[in-house]
Amino acid sequence: MRTLFGALTAVLCAMWPAFADDMFRIAIGQRGLWDTSAIELGQRGGIFKKHGITLDILYTQGGGETQQAVISGSVELGMSAGAMGVFGAFAKGAPLRIIGAEMTGGADLYWYVRSDSPVRTLQDTDGKTIAYSTNGASTHAIVTAFIKQYGLKAKPVATGSPPATLTQVMSGQIDVGWGGPPFGLDLIDRGKIRIIASGNDAAAVKNQTVRVLITNAATLQSRPAAIERFMKAYRETIDWMYTDSAAFRYYAEFMGIGEATMRRARDRFYPKAALDPDAIVGVDAINADAVGFKYMAAPLTREQLAELIRIPPR
Repeated sequence: MRTLFGALTAVLCAMWPAFADDMFRIAIGQRGLWDTSAIELGQRGGIFKKHGITLDILYTQGGGETQQAVISGSVELGMSAGAMGVFGAFAKGAPLRIIGAEMTGGADLYWYVRSDSPVRTLQDTDGKTIAYSTNGASTHAIVTAFIKQYGLKAKPVATGSPPATLTQVMSGQIDVGWGGPPFGLDLIDRGKIRIIASGNDAAAVKNQTVRVLITNAATLQSRPAAIERFMKAYRETIDWMYTDSAAFRYYAEFMGIGEATMRRARDRFYPKAALDPDAIVGVDAINADAVGFKYMAAPLTREQLAELIRIPPR
């Protein structure tokens, strides 16, 4: 009997990790960019599993769609939601909470034209169309900042993902497209498209956290321990993506892009410090710009910011 009991105990203990895993549905704005691939790479590399987290991943056309998915409760977590958009939605009563920074600054994003376009700089875009992904996304905030900073008379247009945007640019429907490496690097090398601006050319966002990790208030309240383990796994994943070349192997499996191209994209456009999940940089500036760019009518109070920004401790 003791032998049987011991065997059953061993079996149950072996099965326990599977039963203990917390499953989250997560919406991610844009598939395949280096920063937005962290969840996919961490899951493929076993890091989230190690922390008892399993993720059901849904990709959206941008931060605005991601935000709406979290607000509606169709997913529990969101990645790559535009910070100003989240501030604005929270100000209007949306049950959102920020649990981490996703990207600080705009070095990872670029705006481009066809090689035969007469547009050479942002100042040449008066009367032209300029792309962003979705309303409330970081690309939307950056284009809004471009227009305000340079006094442009360009027309902003929501174009969705980088591939969808490229189609519209190459067919002449849109004058200025947006992208993020590794997407478009081959076209730049072949002279098919030409970069005219970086996200960091928008002074308002250069030193701000532009995208964040979010959850629904109800999820944070009901599953705080699981959220903490998710963030531990996320932090570990970011460290691993900059120290272990195995991350490139998983990326190749995921997107079919080789290590040389991806290493080039990471090292030029995605400094590790920009992906630091523990610091929402420039909170006061985000708060002010969200008002200036008409995401909300008035700045969030200190009490509201404390309620909104709920990053679990390390």
